[in-house]
Amino acid sequence: MKLEILTPEKKIFSGDVYGVQLPGISGLFEVLDKHAPLVSALKTGTLKILNDKNNTSAYLIQSGFVEVLNNKATVLVEGATEQ
Repeated sequence: MKLEILTPEKKIFSGDVYGVQLPGISGLFEVLDKHAPLVSALKTGTLKILNDKNNTSAYLIQSGFVEVLNNKATVLVEGATEQ
């Protein structure tokens, strides 16, 4: 699936990934390949990118939203820093 992480200032990440783990308002959730369409609010926390089944990378994000549509997850956040 395709993942994009965007802030008001710049694009933080764009690429193909296995999945992404997100800090939702009600708790952590994961979006994998071919996930159903979804829009969700995000709280400040750690966003974990699943590059494949064994490799991950992480960003500390501020609040925002995620939209999942047509095998693409677009994360819109106030700010993000790589961990």
